Amino acid sequence: MKTLHAVTSCLSDYDPDAMPLSVAQAVIRKLATPVAAVEKVALRAALGRVLAQDLIAPLNVPGADNSAMDGYAFDGAVLSDSTPPNGTPLLLNVVGTSFAGQAYAGVVAAGACIRIMTGALIPAACDTVIAQEHVEVAGTAAQPQICFKPERIAPGANIRRAGEDLAAGSVALNQGRVVQASDLGLLASLGYAEVPVRRRLRVAFFSTGDELRSIGQTLEPGCVYDSNRYTMYGMLHRLGVEIIDLGIVPDQAAELEATLRTAAACADAVITSGGVSVGDADYTRDLMARLGEAVFWKVAMRPGRPFAFGRLALDGGPGALFFGLPGNPVAVMVSFYQLVREALLSMAGATARPTPLIRACASIALRKQPGRTEFLRAIAQRNTDGNWHVAPTGAQGSGVLSSMSQANCFIVLAHAQSDVALGDTVDVMLFDGLI
Repeated sequence: MKTLHAVTSCLSDYDPDAMPLSVAQAVIRKLATPVAAVEKVALRAALGRVLAQDLIAPLNVPGADNSAMDGYAFDGAVLSDSTPPNGTPLLLNVVGTSFAGQAYAGVVAAGACIRIMTGALIPAACDTVIAQEHVEVAGTAAQPQICFKPERIAPGANIRRAGEDLAAGSVALNQGRVVQASDLGLLASLGYAEVPVRRRLRVAFFSTGDELRSIGQTLEPGCVYDSNRYTMYGMLHRLGVEIIDLGIVPDQAAELEATLRTAAACADAVITSGGVSVGDADYTRDLMARLGEAVFWKVAMRPGRPFAFGRLALDGGPGALFFGLPGNPVAVMVSFYQLVREALLSMAGATARPTPLIRACASIALRKQPGRTEFLRAIAQRNTDGNWHVAPTGAQGSGVLSSMSQANCFIVLAHAQSDVALGDTVDVMLFDGLI
């Protein structure tokens, strides 16, 4: 197993006490290796799981040429220049009907057509379908006919060709994909009853601090309810991992060490909140020196500067990656989304898909010192001018959790960026699909 020192020694800008965010992300990315175990699950149980291998289409979808709409099928050759001049209606005899699941078994001769329903098979002699609303029904009950202008339809129109969705032998879904609702339908259309997926990633987490109390306990003076475990649970639940909640651990070195050992023994990743700053009661740094390896302790970002990353490697076992988050509630969420989320998805075997950014006009001026990446909770909206505009929600203190609930995005101010003037364009990371 590659040591953390081997990973970091070749990186430029490596500074464990002031790591630029992009460097910190690169370090974590190198160490976030996927779990190896694979299991087969029933199709419905695959929702939200990570595919362990490419899934190949065993058949064509559609299986045969069929109609894309309700209308009339005929041989498009009758639309050629040999037919009546432009503007002259074309008259075709209707010789039968083709339903979805009940194909027309007769022969469609030249100058004839059949009534056809959406999804019904196209007879061998036909290659064009005209929508029923584009024709006039003529003739008699014994010999119905349709009448339409040839210029209203092109040869080959309104046919769904065999294999145009998926061709037999092609890759239907790639390894590393997180299975979505649409994927369940796609796999069902191919006859997949079971799907090979990666084992669920196991993530243990806990909060640290003598001042923390669980919901339902009495709040003594100076104490607060532990909110971090609830936001952490919500963020982890969205990732589809196996969640191991180890509760609240007081600021006692022996109890913290015991909990870290328990977490490393049962999980692939361990996340803590609190206990990674420079306070007298912050024991995590000393324990990491004894229980594993540490890469960095601070990241040049706001909020979320105190952030520990390393590996817990106990008793020769595989150990677990360690993410030590700050204690302030907003800093927990910002650091999770910028440094932990992508790593956990990679460890789960998912193909990395960085959260996209949009550009928006700043509705107010923003102060910014170069040398750190900043994330401001904000509200973005598209105005009547068609452009995106964004403004902070208000107080940006790392303990103001209500600002996260009010916001719908982060304003992302890059490491080297300075002050932003009113009307300047800034990067925005939308919460939709993230939180």
